Amino acid sequence: MTNRSSSESKKNETRQLISDHATRLFIERGFEETTIADIAAASRVAKKTVTNYFARKEELALDHQLDHQEEFVAGLARTVAGRVAGESALGALRREFLAGVERQDPVIGFAGERFCRMIAESPTLTARLRDLHDQREVAFARLLAEEAGVANDDFGVYAVAAQLGAAQRALFQRIMRLTLSGLPNADIVATVADDAHRVFGLLEASFGDYAVRAGG
Repeated sequence: MTNRSSSESKKNETRQLISDHATRLFIERGFEETTIADIAAASRVAKKTVTNYFARKEELALDHQLDHQEEFVAGLARTVAGRVAGESALGALRREFLAGVERQDPVIGFAGERFCRMIAESPTLTARLRDLHDQREVAFARLLAEEAGVANDDFGVYAVAAQLGAAQRALFQRIMRLTLSGLPNADIVATVADDAHRVFGLLEASFGDYAVRAGG
């Protein structure tokens, strides 16, 4: 058991080392200009070691911000699955997003000016981020479908997930744009909190009673 724990700890340390060096190089040189060989050399590991931990260069670039992309993709579904009795899907998403604003969570967009600029200047990363948002909405739709007892491809469920997911996507982009404008985080927090109340408020009439957890 001790050996297994030590091995896992070593793997985590190596993964973090590679991720840290990759982030530094991407910010200094740009994502498109940095190669896997550059990252391997900076990390003092073989190229194969880098690709064993990160199959795609995009995964390395977004690792810090999105705290492992599988977790990002599952985020909306996980939030709604954990809602309390009497709380709607919309209510759970609003509550969690506003909590994320308060803690300046990188997962919702608080990644710092240099990191945001790295993404904005890379067509590859911009496309990858868009794809992750798409995947997140699909995972969310599946959770809603499972709870409603309908097929995963039910259009009504998909439409709801797409609209609620779009609000999250728009707010994520808002945070990144404000960051790139040079606005201090304290001001971004105040601005985006107001924006979130407005956005979720607009959705309240349509989705305020949708997918309310029984027992309230």
